[in-house]
Amino acid sequence: MFSMKLLFVADPLESFKIYKDTTFAMMREAQKRGHTLSACQPKDIMWQRGGLVTAFVRDITLTGQSAEWFSAEQQAPNERPAALKDFDAVVMRKDPPFDSEFFYATHLLEQAEREGARVFNKPRALRDHPEKLAILEWPQFIGPTLVTRDAQDIRRFHAEYHDIILKPLDGMGGAGIFRVKEDGLNLGAIIETLNKEGAETVMVQKFLPAIAQGDKRVLVIGGQPVPYSLARIPQGGEVRGNLAAGGKGVAQPLTARDREIAEAIGPVLFQRGLLLIGLDVIGEHLTEINVTSPTCFQEIFDQTGFDVATVFIQALEAAQT
Repeated sequence: MFSMKLLFVADPLESFKIYKDTTFAMMREAQKRGHTLSACQPKDIMWQRGGLVTAFVRDITLTGQSAEWFSAEQQAPNERPAALKDFDAVVMRKDPPFDSEFFYATHLLEQAEREGARVFNKPRALRDHPEKLAILEWPQFIGPTLVTRDAQDIRRFHAEYHDIILKPLDGMGGAGIFRVKEDGLNLGAIIETLNKEGAETVMVQKFLPAIAQGDKRVLVIGGQPVPYSLARIPQGGEVRGNLAAGGKGVAQPLTARDREIAEAIGPVLFQRGLLLIGLDVIGEHLTEINVTSPTCFQEIFDQTGFDVATVFIQALEAAQT
């Protein structure tokens, strides 16, 4: 087995909840397979004319402990500058929101690619597939959906479908999601909150009653679906199934429809440079395509024994050959 030098671009390591963090699961499996680990944040990446895209990195070792879960060779944040091209793989795992700083980071990572770095997921593909809007390419799999900045469009959509979900395009973890039923209660206030008098675009979707059985996360690695999804089931009258919003995660085998959607979309996005994606499916309908930092590795492993992290690191190894 060959050894890779891996750089994870992520949120601060100190913020990880390692009992459920997917990036931690990737790191753990990579170290177990003999690869070396480094980490940085997007803010640590820089470029200057005449030089290479460089990051101040921390070289880390996982300790196997739950409290002090890693040790770092570098004590100061700017102690070791390293060119991104000198790593065998750069794994971009920064959580949303996909804001201006995330956008700028993808441009620095793309410059690093021009210098010889291998970045997963591919920076251009991250930019080209915003998580809410990427579903527009596959209308055959989605429910009634509207994308607009116009309040009247939203009111018309509500009049047609009566029970709707409204969400911002840059949210994560269920943040900013509203349901408006047939009575239209608070629709005006919700529109004002989300689209800011026409300044920001909103996604509106017909409410799917199948959410009661869970918002399923279907992971696709190297174009192939993981055989289990994690159904995130809303709790306590909540409309959102997101784990961050209190949803209960239940691993279950893929349905025929889950597999149909994954097998149609997965190979296409893999060819575009997306090694790992997470499809969100409610009932029979695709609702989102997650490309920035798809999660649920540990929940699926804990409940089924299927080691998603192993499949991911094997795919990363295969990409080096």
